[in-house]
Amino acid sequence: MTTPAVTSHPPAHLAALRADATRGLTAVPKALPPKWLYDAAGSALFEQIVRLPEYPYCRTEQALLTKFSPDIAATTRARSVVELGSGGPEKALALLDALAETVTTYAPVDVSSSALNLATTALSAACPQVAVQPRVADFTDPLDLDDLDGPRLVMLLGGTIGNLLPDERAQFLASLAPRLTHQDRLLLGVHLVTDPRVILPAYNDSAGVTAAFNRGVLHRINRELGADFDVDAFEHVAVWDAENEWLAMRLRARTAQTVRLDDPGIDVRFAAGEDLRTEVSAKFRPERLARELDAAGLELDMIWTDPDALVSLALAAPALRILPAA
Repeated sequence: MTTPAVTSHPPAHLAALRADATRGLTAVPKALPPKWLYDAAGSALFEQIVRLPEYPYCRTEQALLTKFSPDIAATTRARSVVELGSGGPEKALALLDALAETVTTYAPVDVSSSALNLATTALSAACPQVAVQPRVADFTDPLDLDDLDGPRLVMLLGGTIGNLLPDERAQFLASLAPRLTHQDRLLLGVHLVTDPRVILPAYNDSAGVTAAFNRGVLHRINRELGADFDVDAFEHVAVWDAENEWLAMRLRARTAQTVRLDDPGIDVRFAAGEDLRTEVSAKFRPERLARELDAAGLELDMIWTDPDALVSLALAAPALRILPAA
């Protein structure tokens, strides 16, 4: 049984994009939230990226899921699976198959309605016994789990947790933890700190797919906010930040230029060589991940890592809360 994906109400969607673009393009330094990369075209390009030879993360995570899904299923016994930032269906299929004895509902959450609709069609065909309830939303928004049977498994895979800045990660985890019961679990897929010679090509592939994906946010702002970005006047740049242990994707202005945004009616000036950050992808060390979970009221139950130490799957539970005596 499938529930059609409900798209965001256009005025609300445009208001959010307008606010983020106004704030981010007038900030110093300039930055945009990475969620705006994922319109229909961006989602299609990202599905190409994850299959590129230079990008090892998704196939490595998929191998871990295939190998350890039976362990995850045995530990969680989940009746409902909620996948945040779901994208394509491949990751969920491995877990839904392993959870076949218990799972009744799968609720993917993504900002891209096109990606959700494709995933919903594929999962409904592969798992007809599971009710698929797609939700078009930003996964960082408050999550309502009350309508889903427990135990519940909430998944955030693909290294997506690393797209949040440290304060954003702390806020997201702290807001999620109280919504989980002692039976529920959180499954995170995280990218690990490794040699920058492995990290950098993954975000600057020789075919230029990542560059097209990155520039796509300018096409989107042109289309939806009436801007006049000369997209070819911006260069795709990927930089490893060793201090923060994240990969930063940027768009660098090749020349000095002024861009007009009809909605909200602002002019944005770029100096030659000025960067617009479009995404960070934090890489983790297990001890840092455990500290961040602990600070949010979550305990690291189990962790599985591939032999090359590129990716970990981390299963976390709500920390035991001891109430004060009456």
